[in-house]
Amino acid sequence: MINSSRRQLLTLLLSVLALTGAQAQSSANPQVKFVTTAGEFVVELAADKAPATVENFLGYVRDGHYSGTIFHRVINNFMIQGGGYDAKYQEKPTKAPIKHEGAEVKAKGGPRNTMGTIAMARTNNPHSASAQFFINVKDNDFLDHQAPNGQGWGYVAFGKVISGMDVINKIKQMPTGHGGPFPSDVPQTQVVIQSATLVK
Repeated sequence: MINSSRRQLLTLLLSVLALTGAQAQSSANPQVKFVTTAGEFVVELAADKAPATVENFLGYVRDGHYSGTIFHRVINNFMIQGGGYDAKYQEKPTKAPIKHEGAEVKAKGGPRNTMGTIAMARTNNPHSASAQFFINVKDNDFLDHQAPNGQGWGYVAFGKVISGMDVINKIKQMPTGHGGPFPSDVPQTQVVIQSATLVK
């Protein structure tokens, strides 16, 4: 009888510890608050699924890189992109690009390019992501990593918007056109990121 009670108690304690551990892991994911001229939103980053990409992004946040940058590419029913240019359309200097970790993120069951997720922008070189990011405003499965070649590399999603999606939807609907060096897709009312700060 004592052994049975002890077993039940041990099982209960292990369950509580497992639950506590899961909650701790969940709460360990950092959150970044963006204050923009169109409103505020918060993203939660999947540090456990995309560690290198998240650490790179947080480095720019800590350095204040995003303050004063704009959303320079907005395509309704696709995504909004920012983090690279200031309000005069001057490209901000960045650190060295990071290695694409799409395969690792996929293997860990990390974020995909679904509505509300944040992902790294890059050139045709898969290992060229630095500071620019985009937020998906619809499910964009074709941007997910498929294979380490050509278009198969995809784009690394590394977090999601957890509050302020109404602000994202407001930005995606803004009229766009020519701006700076870009012939199209530039919001005609500038959306400036006033600050991006780690809140958790």
